Amino acid sequence: MSNHLKDSSSPYLLQHSDNPVEWYPWGEDALNKAKTENKPIFLSIGYAACHWCHRMEEESFEDPETAAFMNEHFVSIKVDREERPDLDNIYMQATIAMTGSGGWPMSVFLTPDLKPYFAGTYFPPVRRYNMPSFKEVLAGLSNAWQNDREEVENTSGKVFEHLNTKLKSDENETLSSEHLDAVAKAMQGAYYWGTGGWGDAPKFPQPMVLEFLLHHAITTKQDEYLKLIEHCLKVMARGGMYDVVGGGFSRYSTDDHWKIPHFEKMLYDNAQLVRVYLHAWQVTRDSFYKRIVEETLDFIAKEMTHEQGGFYSSLDADSEGEEGKFYVWTLDEIREVLNTAQAAVPFQGTFPGGEDAAESVDDSEFFEAAYGVTAQGNWEGKTVLQRALDDASLAARFRLDPETVPAKLAESHFKLYAARARRIRPGTDDKVLTAWNGLMLATFAEAARVLDDDVVARAKPEATTESTGRLLRREDRPPRNDINYLNLATRNAEFLLTNLRPNGKLRRSWRDGKTTNEVFLEDYAALILGLLELYQTDFNERWFASAKELADEMIEKFSDPNGGFFDTPSDGENLLFRPKDVQDNATPSGNALACEALLKLAALTDNGNYRDIAEKSFGLVFKFVLQYPLGFGRWLTAAKLATGTLKQVAAVGEAGDPNFKRLLKAVRAEYHPSVVVAASSSSKKENIPALLHDRPMLNGKATVYVCEGFVCKQPTTEVETLIEQLNS
Repeated sequence: MSNHLKDSSSPYLLQHSDNPVEWYPWGEDALNKAKTENKPIFLSIGYAACHWCHRMEEESFEDPETAAFMNEHFVSIKVDREERPDLDNIYMQATIAMTGSGGWPMSVFLTPDLKPYFAGTYFPPVRRYNMPSFKEVLAGLSNAWQNDREEVENTSGKVFEHLNTKLKSDENETLSSEHLDAVAKAMQGAYYWGTGGWGDAPKFPQPMVLEFLLHHAITTKQDEYLKLIEHCLKVMARGGMYDVVGGGFSRYSTDDHWKIPHFEKMLYDNAQLVRVYLHAWQVTRDSFYKRIVEETLDFIAKEMTHEQGGFYSSLDADSEGEEGKFYVWTLDEIREVLNTAQAAVPFQGTFPGGEDAAESVDDSEFFEAAYGVTAQGNWEGKTVLQRALDDASLAARFRLDPETVPAKLAESHFKLYAARARRIRPGTDDKVLTAWNGLMLATFAEAARVLDDDVVARAKPEATTESTGRLLRREDRPPRNDINYLNLATRNAEFLLTNLRPNGKLRRSWRDGKTTNEVFLEDYAALILGLLELYQTDFNERWFASAKELADEMIEKFSDPNGGFFDTPSDGENLLFRPKDVQDNATPSGNALACEALLKLAALTDNGNYRDIAEKSFGLVFKFVLQYPLGFGRWLTAAKLATGTLKQVAAVGEAGDPNFKRLLKAVRAEYHPSVVVAASSSSKKENIPALLHDRPMLNGKATVYVCEGFVCKQPTTEVETLIEQLNS
């Protein structure tokens, strides 16, 4: 028997559609029922890849006795936090205020007028973990509603007053270069050199913080931060959080040492992490970072991309009812896969010890040493793969040429991938979210222009290992799409501007041809940034024009006269209050993204209003940034653009002109976080950025103009001069 969730677009809600609980989606039917029957609301918020959400469903929501009590005494509403970040934001604030912490599943009890009077997260079916059982919670709260209504209303009123505090911008406070330098030093001082990262377990990646530090290091020429950034990037990618077999990062590490992940894979994590690794490769030219970028983007292409171009939201942590089952291995499984395959395809690398050394290198033995695989495993009797020996140590131990180690490991990864593909896969949350897609669009677009030559090579139907020259059979390696990163980015932008903008109205979520009705600030801001990155990759004026149009809509729909933006549009649903969250969490704050987008648009359009709105917004977070900088990483990156001088590069030349291509390649060769670029074959085209207006070619040659602080340097047609101007 299904409940009221059967017509939902959310995979998370559909997971609960056959529960005996009479679930409702958030909407008028449920809210009116609560008022008419004078019942409290049980609001349960989670998401499809959430392990403990699944546990609570199995233990409580599928239990007929528990469900019967809920149906009699409460109106139960199920919400996908990814589709409704506004509701998640409001009631997460309430949960933290009432309990001191938050998480998912979020369990909040509301009065019919939507005010919270009790909150928590996961509750067990029996007393456990020093927690009451869920049945005890339900009974106690039902009794309070029926017999102690005055206390319930008193509590809910106080919580509402606490939550309904208006956040105003202090226009007299602004983040200076000195502030940002002090913040960077504080982050460096708080870094855990022993384990990498910040904070204790569970250990979350901090891509926004790393991005800010890298931006700061490059623009201030303070190389002291690069050691920290490299240390953190390598401990994360060498630990269990990175999937060496299939590519991509899990959500977080359950321990201090990045060894055992929480296995869900989120689109937004991978979008943000890949950009940091890409920028680290640009700065260091360490091929390790490039490999992580390529493997992760290939994972997104082959496992998290809809055939029309949208990117899926997540892969579940669980398969067959067990967390991580899809990803972990036993020693016997590894030996069976690698030794069986080895007989058919022997390794053909270079062995300093000669033929005897070649014959002595057993694939499984080599792999076991690389990843520290034992019969006991490192997690619940199984092994989460993570590097135990680096390439140099492996080469020395097995008497190999160090250059052959990555290729030999890649062979094993391919074989294990093929074996893993025969397992039952974790569930895929296949809804397409505009904000998260905007983040990944920016990543693919930037990767396309940075790795363009490599993209073309790797998009061919067959590939060879660098060290052996031996053709890898298609069945030996993970399948991949026959498209390059630019094609992926372009298809994604097309998808978002059509399927998620029906009748010209941007929407939050799409699945199976249907969109939800809501849209939020982060959707606009992330998409604008993604389109601007794509414009700076292929210089198609359509992307720039769409970004500018969306920015003007964003200002109209979301602006707060007190500074910054609300998270919900002016014509959106009336909630407990209109949320305005400024803190960066797992995803960037919509306000931070909006500021960054407007600063870049101001540089491209010469529209001072965009910059004025962005600069006023920084007053919202001035005090918070200085006190809790780790929670405002994307704001700090935006502040770098505001406090430093953005360089504006305008390039004009004939399409196909080799020197025009060389000039653009010179701009892209290095990591320039404080540079925006516009290019065209004509300065008179429609919809081009104002930065290109009145920029003629010199003597009929491709020409570049570099400007900063309202002053332009001498235009140049020479690559060497351009590089000097960019680095001065």
